[in-house]
Parts: sequence; C-alpha cells; structure tokens
Amino acid sequence: MAIACGLIVANIYYAQPLIGPISGSLGLSPEAAGLIVTMSQIGYGLGLLLVVPLGDLFENKKLVLISVGLCAVALLGAATAHSAGPFLISALFIGVGSVAVQMLIPFASHLAPPGQAGRVIGNLLGGLMFGIMLARPLSGIVTQLGSWHTIFYLSAACMIILFVLLYRALPVRKPTSKLSYGELIGSMLSMMLTLPVLRRRALYHACLFGTFSLFWTTIPLLLASPLFNLDQAQIAMFALAGVAGAIAGPIAGRLADKGWIRPATGLAMIAVAIAYLLTQFVHRGSNAELGLLTFAAILLDFGVAANLTLGQRALFVLKPELRSRLNGMYMSTFFVGGALGSGIGAWSFSHSGWSMTAWIGFSLPAAALLYFMTERK
Repeated sequence: MAIACGLIVANIYYAQPLIGPISGSLGLSPEAAGLIVTMSQIGYGLGLLLVVPLGDLFENKKLVLISVGLCAVALLGAATAHSAGPFLISALFIGVGSVAVQMLIPFASHLAPPGQAGRVIGNLLGGLMFGIMLARPLSGIVTQLGSWHTIFYLSAACMIILFVLLYRALPVRKPTSKLSYGELIGSMLSMMLTLPVLRRRALYHACLFGTFSLFWTTIPLLLASPLFNLDQAQIAMFALAGVAGAIAGPIAGRLADKGWIRPATGLAMIAVAIAYLLTQFVHRGSNAELGLLTFAAILLDFGVAANLTLGQRALFVLKPELRSRLNGMYMSTFFVGGALGSGIGAWSFSHSGWSMTAWIGFSLPAAALLYFMTERK
C-alpha cells in the first residue's frame, strides 16, 4: 500500500519541473505556466472533497480501482496532448484519479493494530513522500532522454500494472454507513464547523502545503535562470535532495503515537520557515549557494511531511467511522492552499524574481505558527 501511494501521488508532480518545456510546447505564456501544475491540484482537491468521502459509504477496494483506472486514462490524454486545452483537462482528471492514495491511507488505518495507527500512517506517508520527491527528478531525467510526453506514457503503463496488483492484493472492506451521498457530503461541512481539531489541522497544513507547492513550482525556474543556468538533468538531480524529507513521515508517526504531536507540530512549522529564510542568501549563483538551496529544500520537505503525518494521526483517532470524510475534508482544504501556492509562485517569480517569491513562501509557515500558538492543550 505504501508503494501504491508513492506511484499514484507521483502523477500530480511529474509536470512540476517541466513547466518550461511543457508551456513552450503547448504555447502557454509565462504568467499562465502555473496552470500546468495548478490544474492537477484543483482536480485532486475536487476528488478529495467529492470522491474520497465515499470511502465511508461504498466498498473501498472498488473505489480505489476506479480511481486508478481514471488516472491511467487521463495520463494517456496528457501524453498525447499537443495543445494547452487537452493537456489542462487531462491534468485536471489526473488529479481527480490520484485521490486513490487518500482512500488507501484511511483504509490502512482500519487495518492497523491498536496503538499503532501513527506508525502505519507514517509508513504510508513515507511511501507517498518518496513518490512526490522522486517524481520530479524522474520526470526531468526522462525528459532529458526523450520528451516530456514520455513520462506520462510511462506512468500510464505503471497505473495499468498497479490496477492489476491492487485488484489481486487488496482486501474487501464494506463500510456500514447508510447515509445518502448528499447527507455524506453535508456532514463534512458540519464536521469542519464542529471539530476544532479538523479546522486547525486543515488550516495549518494549507499554509505549509501552499509554501511547499510554491517552492517546487518556482525553484526549477530559478535554477534554470542565468543565475545558476542548470539544465533539465541537473535540476532533476537537485530535486533528488527532497527525497530525504520522506523519512519525516515514519518519524512523525512514531512521535505522535508517543503523545508528542504538539511540540512536533511547532518544530515542523519552524523548520519550513527557516528553510525560506536560508534561501534569501542566494544572490550570486555560486556552488555554496546551490548547496544552501539544497539544504533548504531538505528542511522544507522534512517539515511539510512531518506536519502532514501529525495532522492525519490527530484526526484518525477521533471516530473510526468518519475517517474517509475527515481525510477528505482535511486534504481538500490544504490542497486549495497548494493550488494557490503554485499559481502565486509562478506569477510572483515572473514579475518580481526569487527574493519576493521567497518572502511570500516564508509568510505562510509564519502565519501557521502564529495560529498554532493560540491552540489550547
């Protein structure tokens, strides 16, 4: 299940380091280039809000398989696109199909032994983070060897193979809820209004995921600029640094099982804010500054991955029968932050350069930390 999480979630990140080549090929302006990433994140957010909650209503295995199948079809659509419209529509449905990963996580939490939910969630999120981090360098290397279309063809093939494996391996889990779909969706708004833990955790991670998306949407543009002048393969190697952040999920899960969610949350937010402050020392494009950017990327990814795990662990101990809806509401809220971060980042970098973009990135974890300081035990 952890491997499946990594393979599925990677689909919405393959395009991130390829904004330049894809936008040039499809005829998108620099200001609109952020849509390449934003559309898949919007689709992911819609799927989280409208599809993931069905895990509390319908048989889970079937939902996962339908989503993976949709993802495979949408990836083929992106691979064959030669204009902006078809590609952006395909990107939207890649995001919708990729929500299968957020059905697997609450599914796994139901299977977890008592007292080990944090460990299990952390392990799956470790796989998820590996997928996110490896997606960028992999797509860069494949594009360097062929074209940007190739990575989407390869991923579509992976989804077809994964469909077969999940069909054979996943157990059947039928929820007991008797709600209608309308009642199911309506209950999510009620949960957001009545559960302070959900409200806070969703807003915390909306800020952190927004800054994460902003960083990884704009950093390839900075590295390809005359300041560093890196090619696609070198940018891909830089993106490999973020893989180190994947170990944060299992570590955070174990800390959460020990009751250390609050201090770990504060440290995660501080780590992300410090990462952006470090990038303000980049002015000359030297090797030392490239090393500083690499360290900042690792620190940022570590903090974001840790906070994601802590948030899901805090929610999944509330009511087992609500886990899919809680996860859907949590993830859809912060993916709105991610979509905004990508769009704002591309616009800010094209108009004001890296320094202003980095200050915008810093403001998001700073706001989350200020809000976190008002939380009572």
